[in-house]
Amino acid sequence: MKNFCKEKRFVGLAPIAVVSYQCMTVYVMAVAKIIRTENIKYMENITADKSNIAACGLYCGACRKFLSGKCPGCKNNEKASWCKIRQCCISKGYHTCAECERDVRECKIYSNFISKVFALLFNSDRPACISYIREHGEIEYAEEMSKRKCQTIKRK
Repeated sequence: MKNFCKEKRFVGLAPIAVVSYQCMTVYVMAVAKIIRTENIKYMENITADKSNIAACGLYCGACRKFLSGKCPGCKNNEKASWCKIRQCCISKGYHTCAECERDVRECKIYSNFISKVFALLFNSDRPACISYIREHGEIEYAEEMSKRKCQTIKRK
């Protein structure tokens, strides 16, 4: 039991608690370093492309799965048929909800339970994304998200 330790370390800016045997601590830190290295590698490949904007306003062009080729993005993902927002935009011929005259905060399709959970988990303000697209256009939004290297505007 003398190899047992408890301490707090950081992976990037995220604090993690390490409670393990020494060999496991080394393994956890090695995995964290690999993940951080992979994220840096993918983040270097972010480009501004309005076709990478999802119907809800997320920027798929900054998603690790999209950048690694594991996902075609929400717009081209046939497996995303569960997404009511995507279905609504396709049925109306819109690229994003920014083209709709309704306020997304009042739209029952956009502001559903899943979107509220998503917003909480990822600190995401997707209505702000739609507002940005409406004010500045899709191209400028894609450029801004590429510059920020993130998929969404964060909640304040």
